[in-house]
Amino acid sequence: MQLQQLKYFVAVAETRHFTQAAEQAGVTQPSLSKQIHVLETELGAPLFTRSRGNIMLTPAGEALLPRARRILADVETARLEVQELIGVRRGRLRLGATPSLCTSLVAPVLRRYQEGYPGVRLMLEEGGSQDLVGKLARGGLDLALIVLPEHGTDPALRAEPILRESLVVASSTTLPAPTEAGTLRLSELDGQPLVMFRPGYDLRDATLEACRRAGFTPTFAIEGGEMDAVLGFVEAGLGVALVPSLVLSGRTRLRSTPLAPPGVQRTIALAHRRDVTPTHAARALREVLLAYVHEESAWSRLPTGVEPI
Repeated sequence: MQLQQLKYFVAVAETRHFTQAAEQAGVTQPSLSKQIHVLETELGAPLFTRSRGNIMLTPAGEALLPRARRILADVETARLEVQELIGVRRGRLRLGATPSLCTSLVAPVLRRYQEGYPGVRLMLEEGGSQDLVGKLARGGLDLALIVLPEHGTDPALRAEPILRESLVVASSTTLPAPTEAGTLRLSELDGQPLVMFRPGYDLRDATLEACRRAGFTPTFAIEGGEMDAVLGFVEAGLGVALVPSLVLSGRTRLRSTPLAPPGVQRTIALAHRRDVTPTHAARALREVLLAYVHEESAWSRLPTGVEPI
């Protein structure tokens, strides 16, 4: 089994088309098909079924695909590590982050990182924590900023807590505040229209669980949005939303109302695979991230309810 064969296999699996896969790999279609056939012969099982022009993975192909992706990712990581050892000042960093962190923490951290490491090519993957954890475990990411679940993370990953933040109630400044008091009891949201995130979104699960613990089922004004859409709907006065306090920084059309104790908190962590030593580029990002968070905290520039760990 050769790396080139695995690359061809993954290309066909992703495009579901031999000609397109060959173009993507930079080889002729007959050469790619021959190498796939050699791989199938070596493995003793067909990897694809070809029916009426449709290319489908066989059970053997389904089993091989995640392993092939991981092998290729590990080889690329090893190549970058060797380059660092011989003093090459360039590389690649694949970072995953949740949408709420992309709209708040990630941008200034990456700006500072790029100033110090201009030769590193940055690649950002935005998604929910569960999706990022899966991609990290498969070797598709080097690092990921995720929300730590209560039950713990995948044992194949190492997650370092970075900061703890409280969720607040966001409402439009063009409408009356959701409460006249300084804080809002979660039960006071019962009956109020909520702008809700799409299914699978971390904040949707956190909101529904918090409401359940408070003894009620929330009323949705509109649901299905990403972070920017949800904040836009709240600004328009369609309802209120439970969001991290970080994302409201600089949004003058939104009001932040803290929740009364015990409130709802979440922990943000920086995760990577346990069996892969982070590259120099990844370690440098960790240092920049920690320095930024502690510096913002020391100058009291973090929103209320946000604190480094």
